[in-house]
Amino acid sequence: MKNICFLAALIFLYPQCMERPSDNAKRTTAHAAAASENSIPMLEGPIAFNDYWYQGKAELTTYTVEQERYGEIRKAEQVNIFVTEDFSKRKQVKLDDPLAAGADRSTVLKLNTVRRYHTGIYDYSMMQSVFTPVDGGKTLKTTCSVQDWCGHVFSQFNLENNQYRVREFSYFEAEGDKNITLDANSLLEDDLWVRLRLNPASIPTGKVSIIPPAFYIRLRHKDYQAQTAAITVETGERESMLKITYESVPRVLTIRYESASPYRIISWEETDNGKLMSKGTRKATLMSAYWSQHDLKHDGLRDSLKLIF
Repeated sequence: MKNICFLAALIFLYPQCMERPSDNAKRTTAHAAAASENSIPMLEGPIAFNDYWYQGKAELTTYTVEQERYGEIRKAEQVNIFVTEDFSKRKQVKLDDPLAAGADRSTVLKLNTVRRYHTGIYDYSMMQSVFTPVDGGKTLKTTCSVQDWCGHVFSQFNLENNQYRVREFSYFEAEGDKNITLDANSLLEDDLWVRLRLNPASIPTGKVSIIPPAFYIRLRHKDYQAQTAAITVETGERESMLKITYESVPRVLTIRYESASPYRIISWEETDNGKLMSKGTRKATLMSAYWSQHDLKHDGLRDSLKLIF
């Protein structure tokens, strides 16, 4: 009788207290949603810019995301890849031979953002790239692509003579192919994520002219144009918060980040017309020369980032 009771108790407790070997490979979105930024320790004190960003590696960070699409909240995942690289100011592409580029060479902090989620039977894949000089100059280029089973859209900003040349190519007739210019004195919301990492104090506060982000423009079918918004910053001992509140569009964005350099991003939340549009919470961070880790033997590294998609 004692053995039967013990066995019954063991069966009851096993799913709650132990992880089967196969569970790690089948980790669900629910497990990832339970991951908290508290599992990632804060860096002890500020780190010098060169020591962090010029170690020959990229910073890879994954986020558990709640994404609104078609009026419903979807479980999503985002990866932010931050890395420094040599960039051509004239061609606005990565340089093949930086030493031969001379004055055309600019060192940028690049952010590649990849977000994936499902909408019923089909899926979405969204990617944003931002190239911002580490010396604090205007962002030289941004690109955005959104793909789903209906078609795909691509947009690109290029800095030219203190203006952004904006080109958009779309599968959808109503959006069509566009070629416009915007005043580069307006901030890009997309590049504020990079400026936070470079120096949060460089971001202006108060009322500013700002161009909403490409993901928002695409998903809400808006035109590319500058808007007036208020930027506020709340600085804490360990965590700080940047908040953007637009005046003429019902959009609010808050970004939580570590107060000490390299100012790692902890989470964000964006609302549209008072309703959640996306919300991300950090789950893992890895410094990695990922571009050289593309063989089958490197597949296990995905587990260290808690990747699902």
